[in-house]
Amino acid sequence: MKVEVVRAWPRRFESVWVELPADATVAQALAASGWKDDADIVACAVFGVRADGETVLHEGDRVELLRPLVADPKDARRRRAESTKTKPRP
Repeated sequence: MKVEVVRAWPRRFESVWVELPADATVAQALAASGWKDDADIVACAVFGVRADGETVLHEGDRVELLRPLVADPKDARRRRAESTKTKPRP
């Protein structure tokens, strides 16, 4: 079966399709992609749903390699809200 393995950064991404045996796992897809030693990977997901190394894959699945957050989303939203409060409206 073929699955896609994707790793992304803020403004770019890399994607590779790998051929795996039936009932392959996320760990096997990661090894086949050649990215298993990427120190920036903190977790994996399949189509946006968190998955561990033992998660069984299906034909056409997309394995997403997740990186740590650069900023806390709640704090970023608060900063944006504060910046709009201080600007005068026309």
